[in-house]
Amino acid sequence: MDNPTLKIEREGGVVVITLHRPEALNALNLSVFDELEAVFTSLAEDPSLRAVILTGAGKAFVAGADIKEMAAFTPPQARAFARRGQQVMNLIESFPRPVLAAVNGFALGGGCELAMACDLRIASERAKAGQPEVNLGVVPGFGGTQRLARLVGRAKAKYLLFTGEVISADHALALGLFDEVVAPEMLLPRCREIAATIAAKGPLAVSYCKQAVNVGIEATLAQGIDYEAELFAQTFATADQKEGMAAFIEKRAARFKGE
Repeated sequence: MDNPTLKIEREGGVVVITLHRPEALNALNLSVFDELEAVFTSLAEDPSLRAVILTGAGKAFVAGADIKEMAAFTPPQARAFARRGQQVMNLIESFPRPVLAAVNGFALGGGCELAMACDLRIASERAKAGQPEVNLGVVPGFGGTQRLARLVGRAKAKYLLFTGEVISADHALALGLFDEVVAPEMLLPRCREIAATIAAKGPLAVSYCKQAVNVGIEATLAQGIDYEAELFAQTFATADQKEGMAAFIEKRAARFKGE
């Protein structure tokens, strides 16, 4: 299932996608976007999938967008490139299963934006994060200004965007940009551990939880609560709900099938 710049591994219901352009620090370009779109679109149709881990090869998660490709863009070309990147980030954000970013190194510019499109960001102690686009005379184009503000708050996002500061993993954790920081050798094992925990839960319920948060965060509280109640009701039409509650009553492990 490997692609030219993506390496795909699977263990049970968990898929690990590794961006593999180490010579370019896994920089994002149109080819990478096409490959990411194809892989996530294909995985979305897999009923046995439970979680995805996204990481990078070498010393970077993703060091940014490919500046050599962008340097000569006209404004219309830049707009099209931004829209393409946004499409892929939105696809990952709305993917029906949880996506964990295993941030092994630099997550800068487009790399930070890619990590923020994921549901959880687990980082190595060596990771660095930031939106340094102002150093190039441009702004983030793949949703960075919007997702960063939603994750860390308006003022902290403005500070990082205005200064272009690259911050440590611990600083990113303190801000809420990263969710957990671990030793480098524990990064993928920890992500696999979290993914395995998720995989043991009711997959439809997990998917509905993701939907509820993603939709509700953009709505009023009243609208979000209303949407939550509808999803709660829908779970009672599933075999997983019957199995989960029966297992609880019978004091045994549930055997969920995603049905």
